[in-house]
Amino acid sequence: MRRLLAVTLLLPALAGCGSGTDDYCGAVKDHQEELSDIVGSGEPDALLRALPVFRDLQGKAPDDITDEWQQVVGRIEALQEALDEADVDPRTYDRDHPPEGVTAEQKARIDAAAKELGGGTTLRALQDLDQQARDVCQTPLTL
Repeated sequence: MRRLLAVTLLLPALAGCGSGTDDYCGAVKDHQEELSDIVGSGEPDALLRALPVFRDLQGKAPDDITDEWQQVVGRIEALQEALDEADVDPRTYDRDHPPEGVTAEQKARIDAAAKELGGGTTLRALQDLDQQARDVCQTPLTL
């Protein structure tokens, strides 16, 4: 019985040691500097510019963090879609003074998408992803 209990307790830890985790950790390390540069730029469109990196990490992520990656990538994609539909440049968009031609509905979609992206659920997912990278890969997502 003790052996069965010990094996049961070790299975989750062993599952994290496979090539899937190795691929993911390799991708985290490969993208770390690029992601640091993008996020550290302070540009208003930084998360949008980081989307290809996030998609790559999402595609290589172990099963236990797919929900977090879906939350982050999904919220960034929703904002990108809202901005694209309004045909506005995220680097220059000013919600208080939207460009001429942006309808109230488009502005509301952009506002809603930005609120979701900056909301607690998405921020928590980003924190969890960074913590997982630190714990499993021994490296943070950014420098």
